[in-house]
Amino acid sequence: MALLFRASGEGGGEWVAPLRAAMPDEDIRFWPDVGDPAEIDAALVWKPPSGWLATLPNLKAILSLGAGVDHILQDTALPAGVPIIRLVDPAMAEAMTEWIVLQVLRLHRQDVDYAAQQRERVWRRHDQPLARERRIGILGLGTLGCHAGQALRSLGFDVAGWSRSRKSVPDIASFAGLDELESFLARTDILVLLLPLTADTDGLLNSVRLAQLPRGAGIVNAARGRHIVDEAVLTALGSGHISAAVLDVFQHEPLPPEHPYWSHPRVVVSPHAAAATDARSASVIMSDTVRRLRSGAELIDRVEPGTGY
Repeated sequence: MALLFRASGEGGGEWVAPLRAAMPDEDIRFWPDVGDPAEIDAALVWKPPSGWLATLPNLKAILSLGAGVDHILQDTALPAGVPIIRLVDPAMAEAMTEWIVLQVLRLHRQDVDYAAQQRERVWRRHDQPLARERRIGILGLGTLGCHAGQALRSLGFDVAGWSRSRKSVPDIASFAGLDELESFLARTDILVLLLPLTADTDGLLNSVRLAQLPRGAGIVNAARGRHIVDEAVLTALGSGHISAAVLDVFQHEPLPPEHPYWSHPRVVVSPHAAAATDARSASVIMSDTVRRLRSGAELIDRVEPGTGY
């Protein structure tokens, strides 16, 4: 049997050496060098074309090359019963935490205001609360959210998290379910999005939910662009209800040059660069999944049917 690597719209050259080093005894093929499709039993993918996975008749596992799996689940022709494996990589958690801490501190220390003042040659200091006086809310308390939350707690921030089900994380208050979302938002000065994209979280941050944040709250989105309604965010920024937004992900990527985010003085744009997959560490993790597949052992980090993560 063989493995097939396909990363649609992405370069894959950096994966060749790490994957071969991590799995020297495996037959690893890189798209478009498929060979006999019937020999492929595991696909390592990022944004595969809709319907393509179903052309591999003996597929036994689908491995995501990134933390999210929405790029796989959006395929309406997925082969039934084939397990989908999320990439849970400590290196990615470290990188994401670095970026989240940087952006939270940017908003906490009012860097957006001072950058605007520099452009206008204005010399004015702003009141500066301490970290312990700033309430951070993390939407999504999975691996990435917990890692980032604990780092923010170590800096003294008051951190809470919201997730579909109750989580127990040291020193982080847990809110769960839609019934507790409003109270979670009401106590959040800086909102960090690290949710998986599912039918329930698509468009979650709309005008109603934005209004539930305290006036002057900031937003940091490192999850998916479809979690937020762009028009609602722009309106909230215009009214001053939202003070600033740091956005790494967008509904359409690359962000179109005519999009108002590019020129908005209260928006910081980065090109989906918060936490890129590290091919070296990810290859080692994927090799363990393949080993389990070959031996018939239980596959870990499987996507649960019906949840989307």
